[in-house]
This record gives sequence, structure tokens and C-alpha cells, in this order.
Amino acid sequence: MSSEVSQAEDTADADGVVRELGHDEFDPVGTASLIVVYFLILVLLWGFMYFIEFLGNGPTVIG
Repeated sequence: MSSEVSQAEDTADADGVVRELGHDEFDPVGTASLIVVYFLILVLLWGFMYFIEFLGNGPTVIG
């Protein structure tokens, strides 16, 4: 069984497919771009809610 594991590790290292990323090498550009897109959607929806729904109405008191 151990010979099968070592053969799999040898082929992975030879192909260069398996590579270990360190903390400094990780660059989460995709995650940051998704957060920016979601934030822009949130701002656009807030603007729609404020200017379309609440701007023409007077102040309301609930209770």
C-alpha cells in the first residue's frame, strides 16, 4: 500500500499539478471582487428604496 502512495506522490510532483500555497502567496482577488459587486448592489438597492419609496412621503410614526 505504501508503494502505491509513493507512486501517486511521484506522479503529482512530476506533473506539477499539486503545489502548496503559502500564506503570502494567496491572493483572493475573486473574493474581493465579489464583495465589491455585492456592496454595489446593496448601495443601488438602498438608493432605489430611499429615492423612490420614501422621498415623496412625509415622516411616519409607528406605534
